[in-house]
Amino acid sequence: MDIYVGNLSYQVDDKQLRELFEQHGTVSSARVIVDKFSGDSKGFGFVEMPNNTEALNAIKATNQLDFQGRQLRVNESQPKPRSGGGGGGGGGGGRDRGGRDRRY
Repeated sequence: MDIYVGNLSYQVDDKQLRELFEQHGTVSSARVIVDKFSGDSKGFGFVEMPNNTEALNAIKATNQLDFQGRQLRVNESQPKPRSGGGGGGGGGGGRDRGGRDRRY
């Protein structure tokens, strides 16, 4: 199960995040998300735990836990929405800002 961990202290690193969740079971991976340009933490991360029971127990135990001065927000990670094909473009027709008809 992939777990979202929000409101992390900006000083928390991958190792500390892993150690926090290993208290509740096996951790496959733990990563704090960082800005790709500055390398600074964005204040959230993800933990992957292969055993769903352990993962659910870890979520219960760590959600709203005070960790390094911040109250964590922990829940099951939701899949990133896939951008549907097509998208954007369009418009055409209608009126421009001056109220004139744009359809020629």
